[in-house]
Amino acid sequence: MAWKIGVDGGGTKTECILVDPSGAVAARHTGPGCSPSLVGAARAREIAAEALQAVRAGHGSAVISSTLLCMAGSRAFWREFGAGLAGFGLTSALDDSFPVLELATRGSPGLVMHAGTGSFIAARTPDGRTHYAGGIGWRFGDEGSGYDLGRRAIARALLELEGWADPSGLGRIVSANTGHTTAAAVAGHFYGDPATNNGVAALAPEVLRLAAEGDRAAAEAVSASVGELLKLAIIVSSRLFPGSLPEGFRAGVSGHILNHPFAFQALAARAPFPLSRVTEAPIEGVRLLLQRSAE
Repeated sequence: MAWKIGVDGGGTKTECILVDPSGAVAARHTGPGCSPSLVGAARAREIAAEALQAVRAGHGSAVISSTLLCMAGSRAFWREFGAGLAGFGLTSALDDSFPVLELATRGSPGLVMHAGTGSFIAARTPDGRTHYAGGIGWRFGDEGSGYDLGRRAIARALLELEGWADPSGLGRIVSANTGHTTAAAVAGHFYGDPATNNGVAALAPEVLRLAAEGDRAAAEAVSASVGELLKLAIIVSSRLFPGSLPEGFRAGVSGHILNHPFAFQALAARAPFPLSRVTEAPIEGVRLLLQRSAE
């Protein structure tokens, strides 16, 4: 196995590994997020280029045979970026869903549900083809995500403040977060926030905490949110694997939302197939992809 570089580039961070000919990780580097939709195309290229240079800085004599980019954003954008690199061998670009799919299935047929700030489902069929569902963004979907949990909490809180729903922990955390105690003021706070999606998603940890503590409204919000993502996973499964699931089928959940004990239990109780937790960092999935490409 020759020297290789793998990159997991998302909205939060850009993580790189340098893998030596034995398959061991010789160097790591973590930089800021490089999602083009968040930082712009030019800055995304700069961050990725700086990260690539940094991860090989202490191994200047290493001849890189290939570089795998698993990135948020357009695959065409990152293919073009990779084609312009010099000294990084043969470059290839995949969506950032591939590492978590690899961690969940280990190359076998199956699927993974992922939820963090956003959400998606990735699947692999027995012929090795990969498929993607969801991930359409906070404005139009992303069920089970941090944004969706926050959105549901705010919707319930507004009804409580208007007097149409019984008080719950959701009303309290939304009021505490905004500093407002009327529905109009709370709504104005979020409608007037230029970074609304981030502000709404920031409520998710508190919603999960309340659900685990037995708050009924919070529990209903979490169950409904992750349940919508599960419905999509079931649709994906039934269409890709009609009749019966293939031998070796694996299904996993990834991300801090779905791995929360309450959310995971809500999914496992309704899923028509066994679920396993994916707790390893996505960069480990990149390493596995590099390893499998050498086999």
